[in-house]
Amino acid sequence: MTFKRLLLTGAAGALGRELRPRLKRHCEVLRLSDIADLGRGGAGEELLPAALERADAVLRLLDGVDAVVHLGGISIEGPFEPILQANIVGVYNLYEAARQQRVKRIVFASSNHVTGFYRQDEVIDPRAPMRPDSYYGISKAFGENLSRFYFDRYAIETVCLRIGSSFPEPKDRRMLATWLSYDDLERLVVASLTAPAVGCSVVYGVSANATTWWDNTSASHLGFRPEDSSERFRAAVEARQPVLDSSDPATIFQGGAFVKQGPFER
Repeated sequence: MTFKRLLLTGAAGALGRELRPRLKRHCEVLRLSDIADLGRGGAGEELLPAALERADAVLRLLDGVDAVVHLGGISIEGPFEPILQANIVGVYNLYEAARQQRVKRIVFASSNHVTGFYRQDEVIDPRAPMRPDSYYGISKAFGENLSRFYFDRYAIETVCLRIGSSFPEPKDRRMLATWLSYDDLERLVVASLTAPAVGCSVVYGVSANATTWWDNTSASHLGFRPEDSSERFRAAVEARQPVLDSSDPATIFQGGAFVKQGPFER
């Protein structure tokens, strides 16, 4: 399936830079947006910087778009006010612009931090109640709830991707469970864009790792089949991190270090 015009927000971020050439293969025109430097546009690319907290800019951003891959916003924990503007006001502006511009599918980069206060000895699925571990996790929980509202009222379909840890390789023992390879990230995003009907779906963005905390069975209708695994990195990771503190909240809970960051000065 080839789209006429796809929008990728957060295109200057780490995952945006990785998906930029990959998504171009699936559309005639790839519109790229961020507030950071996007570099020079290539063939079939449109560069349209926009601050997500500006409703007028986001409305223009979605003009003529077939579908959106929304990676934009703040991707780490921090003080609430910036997260409010970028991740909460920003995602509202995105969905309201999608309604006005008649965009019918959004792939929303949510996060595993929506459920970060489950323990690492538990296995959960996307239907488990949200237990956000941070202001960042709260903002992604808001986005997921907003996507449900816009589907139920306006029939805008969304796949919420609770992305684990997408890097070239796992950095620590936690990431042996949460790792998502770049190739599997591409498979997940493309499946979310092209599945015939997705409604409002939630899926964990994770490769086929031997250690797992997340059961994606309820999202099998998307057709996402991860092909990579963190297992080939296990020996090196365990050598670098031979001992874990079993009393450390970052070791106990799935959210890792996010569960203990803050409070932040106002």
